[in-house]
Amino acid sequence: MKAFLSVFLFLLLLPVAQAGQVRVAVAANFLATVKALAPLFEKQSGHELVISGASTAKLYAQIINGAPFDVFLSADQTHLLKLERAGKLVLGSRFIYATGKIVLWSSETILTDESQIVADEFSWFAIANPRTAPYGQAAQQVLKNLGLWQAVKPKLVQGESIAQAFQFVATGNAQLGLVALSQVLNPANTANRQGYWRIPVNLYKPLQQEAALLKHGRDNFAAKHFLQFIRSDAAINIMRRYGYH
Repeated sequence: MKAFLSVFLFLLLLPVAQAGQVRVAVAANFLATVKALAPLFEKQSGHELVISGASTAKLYAQIINGAPFDVFLSADQTHLLKLERAGKLVLGSRFIYATGKIVLWSSETILTDESQIVADEFSWFAIANPRTAPYGQAAQQVLKNLGLWQAVKPKLVQGESIAQAFQFVATGNAQLGLVALSQVLNPANTANRQGYWRIPVNLYKPLQQEAALLKHGRDNFAAKHFLQFIRSDAAINIMRRYGYH
């Protein structure tokens, strides 16, 4: 009986012992999506996600300076290549997990093309900072390729991340902005979710977003499990609902 109780207690405690924690650094554009993925991952695996969102450049700087993240979900490929060269990630763990899209968006007006920008009937235009956010770089490329960069530049308000740029438009502090499609499609967006103009992909470089296992997480089974999970059909279906391909 005593042996039986010992085995029973071992089996009872086993899931707890195997459960792990994953510290995920996630680019601002993907923050809402990873929060949507988290409940499914945690239910399937028993592991816990601890999520930290910011601009890709800010997260990169934190990782370089020793922040204890296990996984990095970047908004581009460049920053992970830099981390690889700096010896901060596990070699061979990089892969593209999503391709992002940007849209011209207003919290109130239905947009179908760039005519609202050309009309110049706005006070402020929001983008993410091109120096810190890949989505800001893409926005700058769009405006330059449309021949509108110099006209819009005096009215620009730049968010530290794409999340802040989105908030400028959502709150009406900027009348127009180039934001992530995923932010507009986010169910938490209570402003305009339909009247956006999807920017033609020939106007900016593809926003291929890479993930990787960081050196801090190299022995973390839960972190490896999470990277497998985001490549699963269930995760991809959720990402598609947020506009990723």
